[in-house]
Amino acid sequence: MRMYGYVKEPFKANKKDTIYKIMIHEIKKHEVMVYLYTSKDAISCSFDHYYPDIESALEDWQDEIDEQGWIHIEDPLPDCQHDAFLPIRVKGRDSGNPQWEQLEILEDGVWREYKEE
Repeated sequence: MRMYGYVKEPFKANKKDTIYKIMIHEIKKHEVMVYLYTSKDAISCSFDHYYPDIESALEDWQDEIDEQGWIHIEDPLPDCQHDAFLPIRVKGRDSGNPQWEQLEILEDGVWREYKEE
């Protein structure tokens, strides 16, 4: 289960980064990640936090989300990045030979090179 929302009031993550969007991803019953995004249009997160359960994550972040509330989205495809809004994966991850600095995106049923902007 994944859901995201925009924050009511953007807040500083540190001296230079501001958080605009949050995603909660329940990977397993006792494994939840919260991803923080430094732009409204960000595809991948800039920061993340681990939580032992969905209730703890929601307790910390529920009050930060704007009036639109949480928007539910599908879980990522196999081997794809959990924090990415698009089907993006590390090249070679599917074959057990990951090339960590190279990403690919699924477009029209074909995996193509992906360069982050």
